[in-house]
Amino acid sequence: MAFTYDRRTIDSAGAFMVGELEKLDRTLHMPLAAVTWNRDMDLRGDVTIADEASSFTLTAFAAAGGVNPGGKNWIGKNSSEIAGIALDIGKTAQPLRLWGMELGYTIPELAAAEQLGRPLDAQKYEGIKLKHNMDVDEMVYVGDDMLGVTGLCNNAGIAPENVTTDWETATPDQILDDINGLLEKGWAQTGYSVCPARVLLAPVPFARLSRPISAAGSMSILQYVAEQSIANGLNGKPLEIAPVKWLTGRGVAGKNRAVAYTRSEQYVRYPLVPLQRTPLEYRGIHQLCVYFGRLGELEIVYPETISYADGM
Repeated sequence: MAFTYDRRTIDSAGAFMVGELEKLDRTLHMPLAAVTWNRDMDLRGDVTIADEASSFTLTAFAAAGGVNPGGKNWIGKNSSEIAGIALDIGKTAQPLRLWGMELGYTIPELAAAEQLGRPLDAQKYEGIKLKHNMDVDEMVYVGDDMLGVTGLCNNAGIAPENVTTDWETATPDQILDDINGLLEKGWAQTGYSVCPARVLLAPVPFARLSRPISAAGSMSILQYVAEQSIANGLNGKPLEIAPVKWLTGRGVAGKNRAVAYTRSEQYVRYPLVPLQRTPLEYRGIHQLCVYFGRLGELEIVYPETISYADGM
């Protein structure tokens, strides 16, 4: 009886022909991938694997004035009718969906990988962690098209402003004006109570901020904007600016989008149940376990704290 092994079978086992004068680098070289969700988003840590939905409440007040319903609550010494305050509490609930991947291998595969010095189980586990991080990254920033879910960069309830300045030739002051305009919009939406502390840009416009503000090269445009923006004066610290790949072409008519927001669990957060695993299961010569968790939908508690600008 003859056995035939194709290239895919050989490669997956990690058994390669190595010449006598060949030095094989046994370092694990993972696929090139970058995720930034844990840099830009706070997690809601109270959700568990038993929860099927995450929810939050938003309270609204209604307060009429005294003699003038739209004025102040003046009362007299003998007032018999005093205005009260009305309260409305609304609840928003969103599903927590199960996420899972199986890690499996046969005992001969494991033994062969051990003999070759390349741990098959550890490499597959690294692959599962990478896929999980990439899925969370997409959910945080843009949601999921199939589920009709949006994220931080494409919420349908936030109207973007249009920016026509070409940052490739713009002066530092013109770029600062664009950034301040984005911040001012978010600040005004909150009744001037919260000014955004972070701005996310597509990678290309972010790279343009590395240019010096003058021939002397004493300061980059990035540092200049961070220190001179209105956010620095209002929040007491320089504006945080970071690149996000999901913003490329995300705006109207395929323009790059910029997002201004404040990273705080109070305003926006992501419900996530970390990965867990089942006990190792034996099926004949196979060893299997499942890594699972729950991915929620981005919770934007205060949409007015987020502003968009397309064209930066």
